Amino acid sequence: MKTVNVVQIKLVAFQLARESMSFNEPIPDFETRYPNILESCVAVPFQTFQKKPLYKGLLGKAAILFYLLNKNHPFQNGNKRIAITTLFYFLYKNKKWLKVDNQELYNFAIWIAQSPSEVKDQAIKSIERFLKSHLINLQQDRKVKN
Repeated sequence: MKTVNVVQIKLVAFQLARESMSFNEPIPDFETRYPNILESCVAVPFQTFQKKPLYKGLLGKAAILFYLLNKNHPFQNGNKRIAITTLFYFLYKNKKWLKVDNQELYNFAIWIAQSPSEVKDQAIKSIERFLKSHLINLQQDRKVKN
C-alpha cells in the first residue's frame, strides 16, 4: 500500500485545494500550518503496535486520515478542503477513486468536522462505510489527458 507524506500533501493536495477550492475563504500559505499537527495526522494511519497495523486496510487508513485532517485542524483555514484533496490523492496512489457528488462529499466532510470527539470511533466507522459505498477502481490503462 502506498502512503502519503507531508511533502506530497504540500505539492499535490494543498495546492489543488488552494487553486480549485478557495471559494470566498482563501487558504493561507502552507508554511503557516500549526507545527507538527499535519505530521501527526499523516503518521497515525500507518502506525503499528506489536507489528500489527492499528488501522487495517486501505479504507481503515483512509478513514482515520480523513478524520484527523478534519478534526485536528493542521491549517489555519481550509482543513476540510485539504482533507478531501488528500483523501483523493491517497486513494489515487492506491488505484482507487470516489464516485460521489461534490456537494454530498463536502456535506459529509462538514458533518465529520462537526461531530463530537466523544463519538470518534463511530465517526471513523461512518467514514469507512461512506468510502466503501463510493469507492471505485481506477483503470490500470487509463490515460491522463493534458
